[in-house]
Amino acid sequence: MEMDLTPQKAEAMFEGDGGSYYLWSTSQVPALASNNVGAGLLVLQPQGFALPHYTDSSKIGCVLEGKEVVLKLKKGDVIPVPIGALSWWFNNGDSELIIVLLGETSQAYVPGQFTYFILSGTLGIMGGFSTEVITQAYNLTNEEANKLTKSQQGSMILKLQKGQQKMPEPQMDKTKQMVYSIDSAKPDHGIKNNGGLVTTVTDLAFPFVAEAGLSVIKVKLEPNATKAPLYLTIPSTQLIYVARGSGKIEIVGFNGKLVLDSKVEAGQLIVVPKFFVSTQIAGEVGMDFYSIVTAKRPMFEELAGKSSIWEAMSHQVQQVALNVDPAILEKL
Repeated sequence: MEMDLTPQKAEAMFEGDGGSYYLWSTSQVPALASNNVGAGLLVLQPQGFALPHYTDSSKIGCVLEGKEVVLKLKKGDVIPVPIGALSWWFNNGDSELIIVLLGETSQAYVPGQFTYFILSGTLGIMGGFSTEVITQAYNLTNEEANKLTKSQQGSMILKLQKGQQKMPEPQMDKTKQMVYSIDSAKPDHGIKNNGGLVTTVTDLAFPFVAEAGLSVIKVKLEPNATKAPLYLTIPSTQLIYVARGSGKIEIVGFNGKLVLDSKVEAGQLIVVPKFFVSTQIAGEVGMDFYSIVTAKRPMFEELAGKSSIWEAMSHQVQQVALNVDPAILEKL
């Protein structure tokens, strides 16, 4: 079975003064559809406002830069957005707000892509109904109904003028329940030879993430460090977004075939199909990446290190399976 797993950067779907939305399409990354995962990148300029919307997919937002209200977000935060949940985004900071959205699309209209249902604006649901429905549902005159459905001429993302409209203040109690700082969390474990850190977020530490049915992992690799080859022991897909730096990724699939051996850099997306084995090597400046797993509590097996599956086998089984001398097995 041939799979194209080539790392790709997102393509612009919408660009405006208030910000942009970028999408990885299934024509660009076919493995998204076959593995029922999807991804998008939201970039809001200062005072940028993404109109209220919901989607047909559950996803996790990973904040790469900036901050946002009403839930106060900052770099290193993750926020689940369950399927069908209404959300809007506003950048009240002085720099770009950048959020990568990684999710699963098993219930989506288009496998591998998020479909957005926007409430207002030129693409909004409100403008789709007849005047008769709007007047009766909201007890309005025909003139008022026309203003309600036609006044907003923006489509997806607007740019508000400072002082034009006071936005709600952050609700810090809700922020603590619905937003998790992965940068502040205690790492699960380190990588060999002080090579980096791995932090996993599941419902055990952050109950709200269970609403999305996903888990989040952040890996920070130091320069030239290698993350041991591993695979998921449950039938789940891993979707990786490179947030900083560059390096290399290798993926091995069916019949021991190397299906991907590629350089990667910030902004690229990689799909790791279920049960495939992947490993990453950081470049000269190191590499950070976020990933989501389509399971609430992922379980991995490593193929190297003290916790690897080889360590669980006797030397006799190792020697027969690998057909190497004991000196090499000691290093293994």
